[in-house]
Amino acid sequence: MRGIRAAALAVTMLLTAACAQGESTPAPAGSTTNAVRATAAEPGEWPTYHRDNARTGASPDLAPLGTLAVAWHAALDGAVYGQPLVVGGEILAATEHDTIYALDPATGTVRWSTHVGEPVPRQNLPCGNINPLGITSTMAFDQATSRVFALAEVTDGQHVLVGVNVDTGAVEVRVPLEPPEGDRIAHQQRAALTVLGDRVYVAYGGLAGDCAQYIGSVVSVTTAGADPRSFHVPTTREAGIWAPGGAVVDGDRLLVPVGNGESTSSYDDSDSVLALSGSLAQVDQFAPATWADDNARDLDLGSASPTLLGDFVLAVGKRGVGYVLRRGNLGGIGGEVASAQVCRSFGDSATSSDVAYVPCTDGTRAVRITTDGTLSVLWRAPAQANGSPTLGGGAVWVTDYTNGTLYALDPASGTVRTQLSTGALPHFASPTLAGDHAYLGTMDGVIAVSGA
Repeated sequence: MRGIRAAALAVTMLLTAACAQGESTPAPAGSTTNAVRATAAEPGEWPTYHRDNARTGASPDLAPLGTLAVAWHAALDGAVYGQPLVVGGEILAATEHDTIYALDPATGTVRWSTHVGEPVPRQNLPCGNINPLGITSTMAFDQATSRVFALAEVTDGQHVLVGVNVDTGAVEVRVPLEPPEGDRIAHQQRAALTVLGDRVYVAYGGLAGDCAQYIGSVVSVTTAGADPRSFHVPTTREAGIWAPGGAVVDGDRLLVPVGNGESTSSYDDSDSVLALSGSLAQVDQFAPATWADDNARDLDLGSASPTLLGDFVLAVGKRGVGYVLRRGNLGGIGGEVASAQVCRSFGDSATSSDVAYVPCTDGTRAVRITTDGTLSVLWRAPAQANGSPTLGGGAVWVTDYTNGTLYALDPASGTVRTQLSTGALPHFASPTLAGDHAYLGTMDGVIAVSGA
């Protein structure tokens, strides 16, 4: 198997060498790699945002909750906004300095690092709140090619997709991947990447401050970097697709959360949940009846990714209303099955059976949707736990990214079972759960938390 894999890797590297560039620091002599990749997340692995393309955020084999402690802190060359990935016995993390790292899960030691470009200084952007701006979104691993894909923002506001071999750190794919409309410098890529079949999907929104000419879009290429396709929201400006969880895969469709547009008179597909086919054709849609007021008041539905629960989709955004949609027919404008006040939500929920643990600015909510579509809020966390929750080991794991705290909550009541000071965290920080550790991106690298 290893010999066959090596031969295939050699052919792949020859085919892609012409477009592959990057400065890679190889794995130290004597280090081990995992040559066999599973078709889905193996026990102890976390290959994409919230572990799977449905964004359930659940680790079924995490060790039971214990006493939390910082096991190690890997100081890297920049902030890590995306969730660290766990693949093949490595922790994969990307920084705002445009460097991708593979870390030893036991010690945090760097096994390899690859610098893929120079990030954009804040003073060179029309607005924004990340300095410098490099790799912000969560990467995605492709089992078929053993590549991890990342979207880097580099000098002069260029957007470049790279595919890096997870065993060696070699850049095997490097292609420009610009949004199809608007000014490229006005677009920020925060939404998690998605690998579906043999394609990579990348969504674009704007910079903090909503300045300049950006238009929400999704761009896709094959895992070899070919056959580009794109979709953009048919609006004159804004309608960013920027929620950290990005697209949620429902069968062969991608559900994307779209932010507010500028129109308050003629509906322009903003403030919505859109369903896109794999070829990026729009095939379904939901928008609240309040879309015009949402657009006028920056109360967009696009601040959080939609959540799959049984036969339904739960959509919650800045207005704070939770909308229950049918998965087979999202309902168009005002066509929800039910709605109720939930919370102002930013990020991505975690799910278990018919319950979603929803990220809220004033503390996580547990929300149940029954088989008839009825929505009810079961509890609100007493802590100011405002990050995107994940599940494992009998606990709901969620950060207070404002004050640098990791909480483990009781899934039945929301009470705090234990907590840990983490140091400074980026906006919307969400823990990765694998084995008996939680892993968190911080403002200067990655920490591993034991006791998970």
